[in-house]
Order: sequence, then C-alpha cells, then structure tokens
Amino acid sequence: MEKPPEKTEATVREFESAVAKIATVREAIGRVIFGQREVVEQSLITLLAGGHGLLIGVPGLAKTRLVDALGHIMGLGTKRIQFTPDLMPADIIGSEVLEESETGRRSFRFIKGPVFCQLLMADEVNRASPRTQSALLQAMQERQVTVAGVKYDLPHPFHVLATQNPLEQEGTYPLPEAQLDRFLIQIDIGYPDLEAERRILLATTGVTEEAPREVLRAQELIFFQRLVRAIPVGERVLEAILTLVRSARPETATNPQIRDYVAWGPGPRASQALSLAVRARALMEGRFAPSVDDVVSLAQPILRHRMALKFAAREKDLTMATVIDQLCAPLQH
Repeated sequence: MEKPPEKTEATVREFESAVAKIATVREAIGRVIFGQREVVEQSLITLLAGGHGLLIGVPGLAKTRLVDALGHIMGLGTKRIQFTPDLMPADIIGSEVLEESETGRRSFRFIKGPVFCQLLMADEVNRASPRTQSALLQAMQERQVTVAGVKYDLPHPFHVLATQNPLEQEGTYPLPEAQLDRFLIQIDIGYPDLEAERRILLATTGVTEEAPREVLRAQELIFFQRLVRAIPVGERVLEAILTLVRSARPETATNPQIRDYVAWGPGPRASQALSLAVRARALMEGRFAPSVDDVVSLAQPILRHRMALKFAAREKDLTMATVIDQLCAPLQH
C-alpha cells in the first residue's frame, strides 16, 4: 500500500491554495461556458492529470469555445488546427526549408508547426488521413516530434483536446485503437438544458460578450500536475481500479456477458488513466485522497473509447454505457 505523504503545515497550505485556485478557474469558465458541468469538470481533470482529451459532440455545442476559454483562463499558449483530408504531417509538426545566406552558403532551417504550443485544439481530427494522424500520435505520446532524423521537444505542458462530430462519418478516417488509447478521457458533449440555453441566448446575442480572463499561469498548472501525482491512492481504490479494468476484458472477465458481448477490452493504460484522473478529481473537490466513488464516476469517460462491442451486443440493444454501468455495479455495494 502506498504510504501517504506527511501532511505538514506547508503541504496543507499548498493543497488548500491549489484547491482555491482551481475553484477560481472553474468559476471563470462558468462565466463563458453555460451548463455543461460534467464537460468542464472532465476537461479540467484531463489537464490536471497531464493528459489529452477527445471531445465528441454535434456542431454548435461550444467545443471550440471551451478549448479557447481553457487556454485563456489557464494561461496556456493555444493553437487550433482544422483537420481535413488533404492535411499533411508537415502542416502539423513543421518542415525544413532551404535558405541561402548573403555569402551564398546554403543550409536547412526548421520552421515549427502549430503543434508547438501548450494547448492544441485538433478540430475534427478524424477527417485527417492515417498518415497525418500518426504524426499527431507521436507528439501526444512522446511530447516531441522528429523531422529529418532530428528530435524537437514540445513545450511543457503540452495537451491535445481533439474534437469529433459523431453524426457525419462520410469522408472520415476513424481513429485507430492505438491513438484512441492515448486520450486520457473521452468527453461526450450533449445539448444544454433549458436554463443553460436561455443563458447562452442572453449572453451571446447582445451588444457585448464576456471574454475569458487569465486566472492561472502555465507554471501553476505544472505544479498542480505534480501535486496530483503526489496524492496517495489507497489500497481499496487501487483494487477497485484493477478489478474494474480487468473485469472489462473478455480474457479475464468473470461475467459471461462481458465474454459474449465485448470484442476487446481496456489495456493497462486505462488503469493508469484512472489512477491519475481519480486523484485529479479529488484535488478539484478538496480531498486529500480519492475514493471508490471517483472510480465509478470516471469509469464511463475513461473506458468507453478503450473498448469495443461485438455485433451480438448490438442485436441485444446493449450500449457501451450499459456495459460499463454493469461493470461498476459491484463497486457500489
């Protein structure tokens, strides 16, 4: 069992300061993003855990506005790439150009692409070709890119928030499992409720519109990410994570429905993602340690893009959400 760090007075002050600052960030986001509490929470968990997020929702649900607001409020250098089928890897990572000096000496100079930022919005990422997606994959996993055999480190922190439209699939290239697994969380964005939509109408169709203001710096986010990793995970929570992830794999599942209806389950990266995300959620809520409730709460966004159902499941009208709820049921007793 992981030994909790000693709660000295300085440690408690740092923790409480972080909790207060994160609350300020949430309040600032709430001024420009109305409703969507879970979406905002999961986006912040993604950044606090040091990961990447996949935002899935129909057009017009403020995905771009959310990423832009997060960048401004958290003091992150933000760039946006609109992914299209003709987008090339060099359009993302950059390329070398041949230059000639005044003396006639020729040399190559690397011009950095938009991936060299702290928060990258990959808009409609599934519209790019597999070759271009693989260029983004290396950047997401390794935090560096390779051009002409030379490696270039990306800024720190570095996060990708990619978007997908779940409706229109014509002319798209579904993300491969290896790339989906690199996303810490899949954030499903639904329509706002009536009151939130009323606030959207009033706030965005008037003479002026409130702009996001910076309340955090990148270095503070890096500190919070280190603080998240320092939060201890108790034995009970650790066992809950392992039980949940292993029970979702047909090879190790004890539930016959999982063996019959799940084509493939989550790998160890899902356990790592849960371990980090539950700590980030605990920090956001001002708790010194995560609970099993955190594991249950984050099971859907962390597991749903790391599993696939067989055709037999669709025949039974089983959805991924239903399957994950069944997996979480034993943890809630």
